[in-house]
Amino acid sequence: MVRVILPTHLRNLAHVGSEVTLDIPAPVTQQSVLDALEAHYPMLRGAIRDHVTLQRRAFLRFFACEEDLTHDPPDTPLPEAVVSGKEPFIVIGAIAGG
Repeated sequence: MVRVILPTHLRNLAHVGSEVTLDIPAPVTQQSVLDALEAHYPMLRGAIRDHVTLQRRAFLRFFACEEDLTHDPPDTPLPEAVVSGKEPFIVIGAIAGG
């Protein structure tokens, strides 16, 4: 089971706690995690990725195992610690300003 931690605004939208678990078949990638997340919580469609292009929304970032995975190709396999459930896949709302 893959553990996913969501920021507060997405938790509220999906009506879930801070962490959700998803059963995802191999290979586990950013794309497969986001596909499963949107399939289980359809209200998140369009909130994390654009409806048409499936590109990450601005101001959202992806982390795992203390690494920023935001700009990795979406089909890159996630670290084994995430696949095994030892470490979570984290979606963070980025902060902008001056």
